[in-house]
Amino acid sequence: MALATVAGCAPPEPRSPSSNGRSTDEQHNATVVRRYFDEAWSRGHLDVLDELLAPGYVNHTPSTPDPPPGPGGLKPIVAAFRVAFPDLRFTVEDLIAEGDRVAVRVRMEGTQDGPLFGVAATHRHVSVEQVNIELFRGGKIVEHWRVTDELGLMRQLGAVQ
Repeated sequence: MALATVAGCAPPEPRSPSSNGRSTDEQHNATVVRRYFDEAWSRGHLDVLDELLAPGYVNHTPSTPDPPPGPGGLKPIVAAFRVAFPDLRFTVEDLIAEGDRVAVRVRMEGTQDGPLFGVAATHRHVSVEQVNIELFRGGKIVEHWRVTDELGLMRQLGAVQ
């Protein structure tokens, strides 16, 4: 307990076990993350972000520095990707839910038929991996970290060698 306090971390809260070893909260968090990628990113249902993200949601993604907090800060980012890649699909490859965090490895795929990061439409199909970490409070995502193979993305688009 002292180490957790010194390190600035609270001790883990007791969890109610389930049949698969995950707590009820961990199951909920895993379901929210799957919905986040399926409904918001792959299907473009931006309104679901109001349900899945906390009002003070913070996006720590390096490629989109300092977007406004909350679902309203993420909606234009998702919309821009959906314009660039109308057939955008995210596939969850791995998902680990533990405590108040979910780590997920996803594959982003689509054909670039619109502009993205100043790159005009190339009509090329891309397939790029990401690793995301989502922090939960009160059943909603409150913070997000993402690492994407952006160099691989730009190479597939022909924007860099």
